[in-house]
Amino acid sequence: MISTGELKKGATIELDGKLYSILDYAHIKMGRGSAQVRIKFRDVRSGAIIEQTFQAGTKFQRARVERREMQYLYNDGEFYYFMNTETFEQIPVSADKVGDAAKYLKENDTCEVVLYGDEVIGVELPITVELVVTDTEPGFKGDTATGGTKPATLETGLVVQVPLFVEPGTKIRVNTETGQYIERVQ
Repeated sequence: MISTGELKKGATIELDGKLYSILDYAHIKMGRGSAQVRIKFRDVRSGAIIEQTFQAGTKFQRARVERREMQYLYNDGEFYYFMNTETFEQIPVSADKVGDAAKYLKENDTCEVVLYGDEVIGVELPITVELVVTDTEPGFKGDTATGGTKPATLETGLVVQVPLFVEPGTKIRVNTETGQYIERVQ
């Protein structure tokens, strides 16, 4: 069991027979009443997002999820294929379970596949990934004084805002949580 005081973003709990991942939570203390916790959940299986309020101290059933490090191999449009690096077993993961992680996945990248029993419930990426810029407009001399940005298309098809000095073929580091440019990689 896990109480409201131990909750954190990304935790997975069971509620009313369904699996929920915690997206956000806020502890609210009213003037006279008891404290409450407002939690924003994502239904792991359907993807629906709900928000509920609970009394502080409410206990939830913690879901036993396992994270396995796997290597991304390829996708065929419908499924993304991952390989267990220890047993070399390949598992297909549907595109809706991969979600936004698909924007950052390159072949042979390592990530964590989240399992509930034998059921895949999601894919977790490292906080940053390195991707190559495939297309961007040229930056002109003198434009850097303002600290401006321009859109750049990366090798996975993701479009991010980058500084004007970034050229096609440059390897950059991107934050997978916010989708923002961090730095050039040498």
